[in-house]
Amino acid sequence: MNRDSASERLEELYALISEANERYYGADSPTISDAEYDTLFRELIQLEKRFPDLVRQDSPAKRVGSGAKAAAFNPVRHRRPMLSLDNALNEEEALDFDRRIRKLLNAQDNVNYLCEYKFDGLAVELVYENGELMLASTRGDGETGEDVTANVRTIANVPQQLRQVPWLPKTFEVRGEVLLAVESFKRLNEERVARGAPAFANPRNAAAGSLRQLDWRVTASRPLEFFAYGAASETPLPAGGQSGLLRCLKELGFAVQHDALVAAGMDAILRRYRELEKERDKLPYEIDGVVVKVDSFQQQDQLGLRSRSPRWAVALKFAPREAFTALLDITVQVGRTGTLTPVAELEPVNIGGVVVKRATLHNQEEIDRKDIRIGDTVVVRRQGDVIPAIVAVVTAKRTGRESKFQFPVKCPVCGGPAARENEEDAAVRCINLHCPAKLGERLKHFVSRGAFDIDTIGEKLIDQLVEAGRLKSPADIFTLTFEEIAALERKGKKSAANLIAAIEKSRRIPFHRFIYALGIRHVGERTAKALAEASGSLEELMAMSPGQLQEIGDIGPKVSEAIRGFFSDEDECRTLRRMLELGVEIEYAALGRLTAGGASFAGELVVLTGILASMTREEAGARIEAEGGKVLSAVSKQTTLVIAGEKAGSKLKKAELLGISVIGEEEFVERLGIRE
Repeated sequence: MNRDSASERLEELYALISEANERYYGADSPTISDAEYDTLFRELIQLEKRFPDLVRQDSPAKRVGSGAKAAAFNPVRHRRPMLSLDNALNEEEALDFDRRIRKLLNAQDNVNYLCEYKFDGLAVELVYENGELMLASTRGDGETGEDVTANVRTIANVPQQLRQVPWLPKTFEVRGEVLLAVESFKRLNEERVARGAPAFANPRNAAAGSLRQLDWRVTASRPLEFFAYGAASETPLPAGGQSGLLRCLKELGFAVQHDALVAAGMDAILRRYRELEKERDKLPYEIDGVVVKVDSFQQQDQLGLRSRSPRWAVALKFAPREAFTALLDITVQVGRTGTLTPVAELEPVNIGGVVVKRATLHNQEEIDRKDIRIGDTVVVRRQGDVIPAIVAVVTAKRTGRESKFQFPVKCPVCGGPAARENEEDAAVRCINLHCPAKLGERLKHFVSRGAFDIDTIGEKLIDQLVEAGRLKSPADIFTLTFEEIAALERKGKKSAANLIAAIEKSRRIPFHRFIYALGIRHVGERTAKALAEASGSLEELMAMSPGQLQEIGDIGPKVSEAIRGFFSDEDECRTLRRMLELGVEIEYAALGRLTAGGASFAGELVVLTGILASMTREEAGARIEAEGGKVLSAVSKQTTLVIAGEKAGSKLKKAELLGISVIGEEEFVERLGIRE
């Protein structure tokens, strides 16, 4: 894979993983399975390692979960980040984890590990003051979660007042999992189906949906449970490690896993892992693997943390569940940017309690690579509660009546031409700018949370209004009236009033969100912020040349070409003018740079190049940002400083050519105030 292909694939992965995080953590409705997410995430990590200069500072590899927050819940800033865990997908990877741990600890003997269930629930943090529960919050993006205190108070086994023990800290933070037992989940779904409500896809979704109810009485009616597995306090606890911590938590009144295993070395842990994988269907709770932690707190401190995960723990996951079924047909969907995506229509099959009817096939190359044919018997792996994957074809079951899929040369929605933009592009796109399918997806993006944030309009209403010809461009949203919305099926005066109020509220919008809402190809939220900061106004942005655009950090030829193409389109310009005429007001307040008083990199726009001996590139970037700087992936006229490690290449040469200040690793470390 060349650099351009890697850059485009990274952008795709950033979008896919960010969307998956928002769906999983923010909306409690995952669209891909854990296994597919792990595959995408691993591909991301591998590409970032291979092309470190392309790594974005908002990469999902540097974050936990989603930054999306429900408007109904107040944000809560965690005192200590709620980190995620690295995954081991098989026993060999677990052994690799053990080898790394022993190498980092310089341990000649086996390391003691604690093996716990990997519960499939919702991570929360409880804060106690003088033994009394004061605050409960979800994980959120790891830094900021949602205040769900009122709902957590309804969970029967969450202590409202901790037992008074001599060592009880004044402030005590407890972390654990909110979940539903398998039998409770089944009963809840039976009750929902009986009254005509849709069934929850799995216990995790049911637990998350139950905890994030606006009415605490709904949460109280659900048999949620809480299991504690971690804690932090300003004063030391009488526990030398994870196993001792579980004993302390139990002593305080928390439910903990009663059969967590402590063992020397990985062999015993793997035996337990195999036993649990066989017994998982007999367990009272849904688990998708085990969590392996270095037991000793002293060794944990020695091993330290990465930006999004601790080095001393790993989630060893069970193999995904599979089933055989028939591939009945392959249909094609059209996305917001016109991408045509083939979808497998399957004979319905139950996989792990979920009825699977469809699976994504990604593109023609994926179909050809796996030699997937209509009429085949296929192996379907349940990689999520909505979108599974076809992992193989059972060729021995072929009868000769199977047919190969031919990708359409015309858009299945508008009939317009469909083609690849270039030979390296795997995606086939509808070229018609006014394709109804593209319009519907574009409008859904336009009203999404990071854009105009008109959440009351809903996808079904957009489809209904597009089909009726009422919405032909994003500007038409601002012409909707109370009377016409109230007259629609399943809409009344209250919902119409709420929608019109939301539209009115959205008319005033920050410039970077306005840019993002336009749906320009390759322009995500981060690029939109960079464009807003660099241009300052819509008129200035529209007038920028490709060369000027490429002077902005992280914007290359393809992105600048997409931006210029958008603003050169007469229809798009008419839509922009019409939005402004209809009362859309753009807020041009400057985004501003970080200017932490006294911070060693305050206001600096920094590019890292070469190999650093004292820390990873990721750790260096985190330190720079903590000291008030901003890390860019490419050298431009905006760059104020380049930090060059060993084997620094073209970036160093470009910095010298542009006269940009360059420092080496030794000076970098000194500026950070790090001493040997």
